[in-house]
Amino acid sequence: MSTWGLLAEFKSEEEIMAAAKEVNAAGFRKWDCHVPHPVHGLDKAMGVKATILPWLVLAGGLTGATLGYTMQYWMNAVDYPFLISGKPLHSGPSMIPVTFEVTILFSAFTAFFGNFALNGLPRFFNPLFRSDRFRRATNDRFFVAIETADPQYSAKTRDFLQSLGASHVEEVPA
Repeated sequence: MSTWGLLAEFKSEEEIMAAAKEVNAAGFRKWDCHVPHPVHGLDKAMGVKATILPWLVLAGGLTGATLGYTMQYWMNAVDYPFLISGKPLHSGPSMIPVTFEVTILFSAFTAFFGNFALNGLPRFFNPLFRSDRFRRATNDRFFVAIETADPQYSAKTRDFLQSLGASHVEEVPA
């Protein structure tokens, strides 16, 4: 059976922070940390970059606002102009509620589907779930997992993880 990667177990926040800095400095790209609770500063230690999701949501919102306003303008002033009591065919203030709602709708859909796409979801199974030790990741242990698909991965990766102070290193089957 082929190997998905290596899983290194650490006992404290300090150990996982130091290990994350070293793994990032070593140039690994396909790896992750798994911790039982939020560890402040771990993202920075891992070298995680900011996501582009807020910019995508902004673009979705602006698209929704533009389409909502244009749709109303087209319907009221161009496609079916209907003069009622001398009111103007194009009135900006009357178009604000629908424009706002379409902006929110497009922003929400962009956030939802953008999050799924950027995170590679849905992912129904992770090979790490085969490890009995990994079950403690939600209780009291800290883990670093490095995938064999990483360009830096080699036969020396196990020794590298042990040199970081891992209490246990195991191969995870694919």
